[in-house]
Amino acid sequence: MSKKKIIIVDYRLGNLFSVEQACRHVGLDAKISDKKEDLEAADGLLLPGVGAFHEAMNNLEDLDLIAPIMKSVESGIPLFGICLGQQLLFTESEEFGTRKGLNFIPGKIKKFPVQNEQGERVKVPQIGWNKLQHVAELQSTPLRSLNSDSFMYFVHSYYVVPEHPENTLTTTNYEGLNYSSSVKGKNNIFATQFHPEKSGEPGLSIYRNWAEINNLI
Repeated sequence: MSKKKIIIVDYRLGNLFSVEQACRHVGLDAKISDKKEDLEAADGLLLPGVGAFHEAMNNLEDLDLIAPIMKSVESGIPLFGICLGQQLLFTESEEFGTRKGLNFIPGKIKKFPVQNEQGERVKVPQIGWNKLQHVAELQSTPLRSLNSDSFMYFVHSYYVVPEHPENTLTTTNYEGLNYSSSVKGKNNIFATQFHPEKSGEPGLSIYRNWAEINNLI
């Protein structure tokens, strides 16, 4: 039986090679591509990214990748968003003025405040390890292997605010602000604000679970 085709979407932003390495580590046949035909033939899509929301959406448009992503998700092809890739799944971002996203999950992207409730300066972006707080049942999700005090690696200045609480799987607290650090959506959408590929074996288990749950290996 031939291996399932996994495409890591290349829209000129992000840590594509570390994601590719993580995929191969867990047995996924992953390929980095910016070609529309590759996305249309994929059995699974990964949408990683590091950088600015508006630039990412502009690049996706310029590369003509939005339509194949939309078509794949609507047909039930599993999509795994990572960091900026998670944010792109939402309705809009306030980064550099309002910019529309892919709108798979209703909600907005907001910037971390530069001060906390005590008036103390907050370091933005958040860079480093932080804890996941489970707010949903995770057994049927790629997070099923994580214990209740798992730490993951984050690098971001903006965070997602889902319109519907049921989209949130975990939250994370940064300088007194609780935000959604992993989410799920319809049609096999799963996404994390943190970088599983930079989070050691617990992070790699997320890739492995995503592959197993979606019958990709």
